[in-house]
Amino acid sequence: MITIDNIKIQELRTPDIPRNRNLLAFARKNRKGYNLAEVVFWKQVHKNMFYGIDFHRQFVIGNYIVDFYVRKLSLVVEIDGGSHNDKQEYDHKRDDFFASLGLKVFHTTDYEVLNYTDFVLNDLKQFILDNYQHC
Repeated sequence: MITIDNIKIQELRTPDIPRNRNLLAFARKNRKGYNLAEVVFWKQVHKNMFYGIDFHRQFVIGNYIVDFYVRKLSLVVEIDGGSHNDKQEYDHKRDDFFASLGLKVFHTTDYEVLNYTDFVLNDLKQFILDNYQHC
């Protein structure tokens, strides 16, 4: 059971996430790549450091590779950088696909992660409380 500030969080594991096996090696390679915002975020959440929540980095879902994925919450965390400029339609289609699987998506920007990490983590905490609080 996940708790944040003594509040129980409802786990919403999505059982059968489709995964394009052809992307697994590419995702593994991306984990070793250098994206500063992802590294900064990862240093805050890896090894269950963020409220005991297990994050996976560069995780394949369908034909997409997401920045971070939390299985127990069916939560995608995306750090949008310059590569997302002028790709609003693509991002919207991608988010719709995730929603069709029952996944929730938390978006932040690389600028926010690099300059306001504590605020991003607090926003993520609030997102989880708002969307997963156990009733």
